[in-house]
Amino acid sequence: MDTNALLSGYDLTKLTVGVLGGHSALDVSHGAKQWDFSTLCVARKGREKTYTKYFKSREGDGGVAKGSIDEVITVDQFPDILKEEVQEKLRKLNTIFVHNRYFWVYFDDFKKVENDFNVPIFGSRTLLKLEERDQPYNQYHLLRDAGIRTPKIFAKPEEIDRPVLVKASEAHRGYERAFFLAKDRQEWESLGSQLENTGKVTAGWRTAPIEELIIGAPVNFNYFYSALTGELELMGTDTRRQTNLDGVLRLPSAQQAQVLSRIPLKMIETGHIACTVKESLLEKAFEMGEKFVAATQKLPKELDPSGKGIIGPFALQGAVVAEEGKEDIVIFDVSLRIPGSPGTAATPYSGYLYGQSLSVGERVGMELRKAVEEGAVEKIIT
Repeated sequence: MDTNALLSGYDLTKLTVGVLGGHSALDVSHGAKQWDFSTLCVARKGREKTYTKYFKSREGDGGVAKGSIDEVITVDQFPDILKEEVQEKLRKLNTIFVHNRYFWVYFDDFKKVENDFNVPIFGSRTLLKLEERDQPYNQYHLLRDAGIRTPKIFAKPEEIDRPVLVKASEAHRGYERAFFLAKDRQEWESLGSQLENTGKVTAGWRTAPIEELIIGAPVNFNYFYSALTGELELMGTDTRRQTNLDGVLRLPSAQQAQVLSRIPLKMIETGHIACTVKESLLEKAFEMGEKFVAATQKLPKELDPSGKGIIGPFALQGAVVAEEGKEDIVIFDVSLRIPGSPGTAATPYSGYLYGQSLSVGERVGMELRKAVEEGAVEKIIT
């Protein structure tokens, strides 16, 4: 979409930062308030009280401001944001929308967001779909083109010659993955069929990616690329909490086997834990992020019509492995938008740069304020 057309009629002195109600909405809204922007949340009925009640902007005791959500638009389903009346309200409030994974998960056809959502998006409008491994060109190709180390991918189960992770989709929630391990083709077929028959994975599990199993310390590297300065920043590092995996891992090994004989293992993400990495790994982490940014800036027009590449927050998720006395980083997942981990502010890296730690939401607010002051909003939206 043409950025000038998207910003046509906007009063850039009275911008509102908009979000979908979930994932990172509170992080973004809190950050926007720190930089004197109004905030708006599009919330789904049945899940709106977080935004209409608990974190609604209001005056507290002694006149102290509380909350971070100024206005809420409640919709029956998230795709209703594409309705003309909703978009009109967003545009009337000069809304810049900060997208998250909800834009992909809850929309049957993401092209409608790309083509019919007539509201400026902070970030890269058309790159979000590359997270999905069923795209003709996806995150695997992007990581390869960036020269970033990834697990070995097996095109066919007959090629399996080591422990692998099969990234099948969960039967009840297709956007969540029901990973399972296998050591060869026979185990791949046996376990996959068993999970399908018990309703744990979708019938299409045989087309799921088969990745080399990487054993290491899981780390998500959360970055921010400024289109205004051309600089890459490491906002923070974290690791995931997953249910019921975390609960199983807290048990002694004998009890783990006992539980797993009765309860199937699940790896549904339920939160994040802030963590740090050794300073000796930071240069490698920055080089990895810089390669990724450069690769997105070289994408063809059919993948990125804006020609801008990644804008703002993104994450490379993987593990630190030890090999022959040295450590390396292996990446097996990518977030091409704000990650759902506000706890990265609890790590020191943004503080080393700015004197105090910033959440990703605060960093988004900072970038948007700078863009307004420099008359460069069109550089950071698509």
